[in-house]
Amino acid sequence: MATALLPCSPVSDRLRRSFPGVERSLLGSAPSLKFTVHKKLSHGHGLRTRAVSGDVNKVEIPRQWYNLVADLPLKPPPALHPKTHKPLKHEDLSPLFPDELIRQEVSDDRFIPIPDEVIDIYKLWRPTPLIRAKRLEKLLETPAKIYYKYEGTSPAGSHKPNTAVPQAWYNAQQGVKNVVTETGAGQWGSSLAFACSLFGLNCETWGAQVHPSPSSVTNAGRKILQEDPSSPGSLGIAISEAVEVAATHEDTKYCLGSVLNHVLLHQTIIGEECLSQLEAVGETPDVIIGCTGGGSNFGGLTFPFIREMLKGRMDPLLRAVEPAACPSLTEGVYAYDYGDTVGMTPLMKMHTLGHNFVPDPIHAGGLRYHGMAPLISHVYEMGFMEAIAIPQTECFQAALQFARTEGLIPAPEPTHAIAAAIREALHCKDTGEEKVILMAMCGHGHFDLAAYEKYLQGNMVDLSYSNEKVQASIAAIPHLVP
Repeated sequence: MATALLPCSPVSDRLRRSFPGVERSLLGSAPSLKFTVHKKLSHGHGLRTRAVSGDVNKVEIPRQWYNLVADLPLKPPPALHPKTHKPLKHEDLSPLFPDELIRQEVSDDRFIPIPDEVIDIYKLWRPTPLIRAKRLEKLLETPAKIYYKYEGTSPAGSHKPNTAVPQAWYNAQQGVKNVVTETGAGQWGSSLAFACSLFGLNCETWGAQVHPSPSSVTNAGRKILQEDPSSPGSLGIAISEAVEVAATHEDTKYCLGSVLNHVLLHQTIIGEECLSQLEAVGETPDVIIGCTGGGSNFGGLTFPFIREMLKGRMDPLLRAVEPAACPSLTEGVYAYDYGDTVGMTPLMKMHTLGHNFVPDPIHAGGLRYHGMAPLISHVYEMGFMEAIAIPQTECFQAALQFARTEGLIPAPEPTHAIAAAIREALHCKDTGEEKVILMAMCGHGHFDLAAYEKYLQGNMVDLSYSNEKVQASIAAIPHLVP
């Protein structure tokens, strides 16, 4: 059964209690956050409240990524060394990442320039379209307007190349020859293989050597298979294996498709474009919805909007949607935990179900991760967003409604956002509210047609999580001082 938190304003009561005077210092002295005058946006554009002429998709590709950390009134807790439990140093991450990505991971700079070489590749598919789902609106008979930012036009069919390309480029600039990673649904793995093919990295027709995880090629994989020969695997397990390979080979670096700050940073190109596109049609979103697994898609869309919220220029409700079978935000604890199953990665303060938690094999493979991005977890704790969990059969039902009206077959991951958007649109039908709903559509489902076949044949069931299993996993989290 789906669980939901009560809606909260961008600066919630919890945030006000934690930061007395935050409204005065950040948002002015007005008692209400319902702003009626929209000022110039932080990226240099003005936001108008009435429709204007122009093509919504004829916008410039942003030249900078946006770093939300620079504008937060409370900085997120640092990542810790997995052995010493001390804050990470640059040299601690050097075996895994090139120097520039390490600098981006801990940067306090508000904007970080996008290299020209990366922008040239982005031009293959960016800007991605912002589309109004008019046919879905008609089907639902809702007075709401539904917009979706569609990232499925990239060569790999998802938002993942937004970070795969710069990660591959920075590795190539440092002379790295090989990279290793994990992938859940395959979107991240194919995106990295595509990016590596552009810069001569070995990853192997795009080109990648793939091992089903848990595998017998790493100590971590062999250990897990020995304990559970029928293990369904998880992103946490695959991360353990990939990190082990990178840490034990001097010519190899590790690439991650979500969770870390520099990954979410690269994805903010989505939100920056979307701000300009909404400006072109004179719209301001009332609700922004996105699916969350590790958090890169949701953070990429919402972080530039949080900047505008902090400056008092808009007041949307941000809603993260996660699978009922892996509900790290709605059912997890906020604590320091490992990013992988074995415990090789740094300890990060995040919402987690425990690094030992292995989610049931739902079809949204990209959302089967035990934790949430530390920066999204921090923003959630500060009260800037809410989260709900939805079972997969409702998601696929919503996906069919979307596909049969809008003509696009969504990946299983964004079906969660679609289901939540439909819930919101039907609520508007009941209340008569003419809300503007903005939805993250992070990729197409051409890799996942077998999942649709299973649903259409009536063979898909809702998978949940074992509370006993979660509690046992949470009990294994290191006990560190918050």
